[in-house]
Amino acid sequence: MEYVHTFVTSSIQLVNAYPVAASLLLGLGATTIARFCYRTISVFLQIFVLPGQNLKNYGAKKGAWAVITGASDGIGKEFAFQLAKAGFNVYLVARNTELLEAAAAEIASKHSVSTKTASIDFAKADDAAYEALSTKFQGLDIGVLVNNVGKSHAMPAYLVDTPKDEIADIVSINVNATLRVTYSILPGMIQRKRGLILNIGSFAGAIPSPMLATYSGTKAFLATFTSALAEEVQQFGITVEHVNTYFVVSKLSKIRKASALIPRPAPYVRSVLSKIGLPCGAAYSRRPNTSTPYWSHALIDYAMTVIDIPSLFISYTHGLHKDIRKRALRKMERESKAQ
Repeated sequence: MEYVHTFVTSSIQLVNAYPVAASLLLGLGATTIARFCYRTISVFLQIFVLPGQNLKNYGAKKGAWAVITGASDGIGKEFAFQLAKAGFNVYLVARNTELLEAAAAEIASKHSVSTKTASIDFAKADDAAYEALSTKFQGLDIGVLVNNVGKSHAMPAYLVDTPKDEIADIVSINVNATLRVTYSILPGMIQRKRGLILNIGSFAGAIPSPMLATYSGTKAFLATFTSALAEEVQQFGITVEHVNTYFVVSKLSKIRKASALIPRPAPYVRSVLSKIGLPCGAAYSRRPNTSTPYWSHALIDYAMTVIDIPSLFISYTHGLHKDIRKRALRKMERESKAQ
């Protein structure tokens, strides 16, 4: 108690001796606390209360089409279903023709919309393949483009241990496909002065991820590309959004069990489509035109922004990937011995 009394007495003496400096410090402290409270309340309102833009702004129920890449399974397939439910005709694009046609038939049986499919292998697509795909989009009123197709590494590995063909495929699918498909569809959106482009990203693009270096780099590209393109086309009434994503149950993530942090595709996609135009957890992350809409992903994103120690997250991710690689190699060894 004597120590506390001494501290309080000394503080009062300092305030009396330097009233201007004390007032400035108190004002700065109050401003900092108020700013933090405002930011936190703002993020929570965006995550849990405020609605995003209405999909009718992009042609829902008005005959417009939504193009979804990687639409044969997982998140992409769920985007196709939910956009069809919202009133868009849907154009499903992926590699597997059989899965595409099955998904399109299922959508047509459940919703009163038109469907089309296009098969393309984005890992091997050349100029002729992209020109053929672009031709299929001609004359369609495309209101939404979801650049969802993506590829990650078979398992975490250092760059020098990563197969060259895996590196090439990741860059072709995650970068080139987004550029080329967007390039095909964007002119029509500009002409109609309406459109929504969703580039499905990853936390690996925000936090450099050792042992997934190529994948992480391609996802960082998506964030920067989105910010630049969004500024270019906002004058035409086009929204371009980078959707920052933690884990979701899918073949890409190799996760089968859902949890509070890892949703299934349906609730994840609902969160994306209900929060268009709201940054949510990415509100103060210094990543323009990025949104982290799913509630638990958003809270993680905002917490990382508040903590703001990138080296800590990079180190943690490195350790996590070391452990994942060890377990994957042990599993491969067990399966090899069992054969």
